Amino acid sequence: MTRHRLDPSPTTTTQVFSRDLPPVLTVEPGDVVLLRSLDAGGHLQRQRVPGEQVPTMFPDWKGHCLTGPIAVHGAMPGDMLAVRFVSLRPDDWGWTSAAMRDTPLTRRLGLHDGPPARLLWQIDSGAGVATSNHGHRVSTAPFHGVAGVAWDEPGEHSTVPPRTVGGGNIDCRELVAGSVLYLPVTVPGALLSVGDGHAAQGDGEVAGTAIECAMTTELELDIAAERPVCQVHAETPAGRITFGFSPDLNAAMGDALEAMLAWMQSLYGLDRATTLALASPVVNLRVTQVANQSWGVHALLPWDAIR
Repeated sequence: MTRHRLDPSPTTTTQVFSRDLPPVLTVEPGDVVLLRSLDAGGHLQRQRVPGEQVPTMFPDWKGHCLTGPIAVHGAMPGDMLAVRFVSLRPDDWGWTSAAMRDTPLTRRLGLHDGPPARLLWQIDSGAGVATSNHGHRVSTAPFHGVAGVAWDEPGEHSTVPPRTVGGGNIDCRELVAGSVLYLPVTVPGALLSVGDGHAAQGDGEVAGTAIECAMTTELELDIAAERPVCQVHAETPAGRITFGFSPDLNAAMGDALEAMLAWMQSLYGLDRATTLALASPVVNLRVTQVANQSWGVHALLPWDAIR
């Protein structure tokens, strides 16, 4: 096992997913990467007041500012990349914005024609607390909104919608330290990019942003064999998780539940109808996020739900 360090710079960051991007780092399975990522906007210095315009990594915003891509030697299409989040430490400041765009949700809430709202947060990682410029204090539970691999289609692809083929902007608040995210590999090396640090977020990410922050993350990357689910899924401190992503919330729910039923069938050896009956008392369906073109739903099976 080798330890690597990867810091954000003009040559080690990207705003898109693409199979054509050359890797900025190549590691062996089992290696550990200490990865620094900027916030989603790629801010290069701290804001002093909410919404202050400060220099960013990319002058023209295409998508989230991500560190990568990282290639894992030997990862091939058909494999599953295991991304273990060993530790996550937010920087000491972050931001949240709301009502920045005209959307069906902001229209429903009467916020589509402004003005937008912005919060600036002071983050104390040691204490696990973030304090807004209005004095509100919230507990932190850091994770990455975006962790995804490239897929086998030409061109550049937006980081905004999450996808079953590559993961990406999943925005699942359960992917905290101790979690393993499993991503299907479709191109040699997998080409993993990570960013969009969140110090805290509620299920749904209802404003479209969380406490957005830069992050220092220790990742362990490996190739997983014989996984019970062939699509994006995770093992977290809270339990086993499967995902569904679709512009149709019902379809996203169905995909997440169907994958969880397949996982439970492999665990308990039941037919699908009996597995559905068993799932009903113990599986939690949650709206992961509603902000990113394709809605996200995750199905959570707590570790101690079935004894």
